[in-house]
Amino acid sequence: MANYKALGLIETFGIVFVLEAADAMCKAADVELVGFENVASGYISVLVRGDVGACKTAVSSGVKAVEDMGAEVYSSVVIASPHPDLEKIIKRYSLDNLV
Repeated sequence: MANYKALGLIETFGIVFVLEAADAMCKAADVELVGFENVASGYISVLVRGDVGACKTAVSSGVKAVEDMGAEVYSSVVIASPHPDLEKIIKRYSLDNLV
């Protein structure tokens, strides 16, 4: 991909909370749901891509959605200008790999 858009990530515990986060993220801003990863012991990360402002809005909305359900967000981040080599990692978590 020649256009390396910003990345937004949220990590929380459990599929229900990560789905709520992903839903809120995609509804709040013009972002693309890239994928997810079950990282360890029930912690799951979800990844979106878009412009910096959209990713910031999406991550904020996702964090709020999880917290509103009474759960804790383990971590969240927006990477405004990801290095092109991150594509190697992103491809691993892609929803395309689920097919």
